[in-house]
Amino acid sequence: MVSASIARNIVGIIGLNVISFGLFFSPAPTFYKIIKKKDVEEFKPDPYIATVLNCAFWVFYGLPFVHPNSLLVVTINGVGLVFEFVYLTIFYVYANNKGRKKLLLYLLIEAIFFAVIVLITMFALHGTTRRSLVVGIICDIFNIMMYVSPLTVMAKVIKTRSVEYMPFWLSLANFLNGLCWTSYALIHPLDIYVLISNGIGVISGLVQLLLYAYFWCKGGKKIDVGDDHVPKPTEAAV
Repeated sequence: MVSASIARNIVGIIGLNVISFGLFFSPAPTFYKIIKKKDVEEFKPDPYIATVLNCAFWVFYGLPFVHPNSLLVVTINGVGLVFEFVYLTIFYVYANNKGRKKLLLYLLIEAIFFAVIVLITMFALHGTTRRSLVVGIICDIFNIMMYVSPLTVMAKVIKTRSVEYMPFWLSLANFLNGLCWTSYALIHPLDIYVLISNGIGVISGLVQLLLYAYFWCKGGKKIDVGDDHVPKPTEAAV
C-alpha cells in the first residue's frame, strides 16, 4: 500500500512540476515577440509583477519556520520567481523610460510590502501555527485573484455569444493546476491554506471550461492561440 508521503510526492513531482512549469512558461511566446520586435508595444507588465509577489509569498509560506513539510511549495514557486524576473528583465530592456520607471516603482512597492509582512511574521508572531495562518491567508487572497481573473471575460463571452476572446489555454491550465494542488493539499498532512484557494481555482476553471464548451458548440468563434489579444496567464504555481 502506498503511504501518504509517497503519494504526496508523486502528485507533487509529476503533477505539480509539469503543470506549474506549463503555467510559468506560457508567457514565453509573448516575450519572444517583444525580443523579435525590440518593443513592448501595448503589452503590460502588470500580470508578471503580480505573479512575482504571489510566488514570493508562497515561497515564504513554505519555509520550515512558517509552514513545515512544504518543500514542493518552496521549490516550485522559487522556479516561478526566476521565470517572472526573466520576463520582467526583458520587458525592462525593451520598454521606454516611462515604462521602466513604472516597473521599478511597482517592484519597489512590492518589495516594501513583502518585507513588512516578513518582519511582522518573524518578530510579532510566534510558532508555525500563527505564522501559517497569517501568511496562508495572504497567499490565498493573491491566489484566488489569479484564479478568478479570467472570469472577467465571461460577461463578454455571454454578451457576444463568442469565445474568441476567452483564454482557453489559461482556463485549462488554471483548472489542472488547481486540481493538482487540491489533491496535494488533501493528502496527509492536510494543508488547509493550499486547499482553500486551489479548491476555488478548480471550481473557477471548471465554470470557464463549461462556458467555453457551451458557446463553442453553439458555433461561437474558436480562440486562436496565436492571437496577440489573448490574455496571458498571471501564473502562480500554487
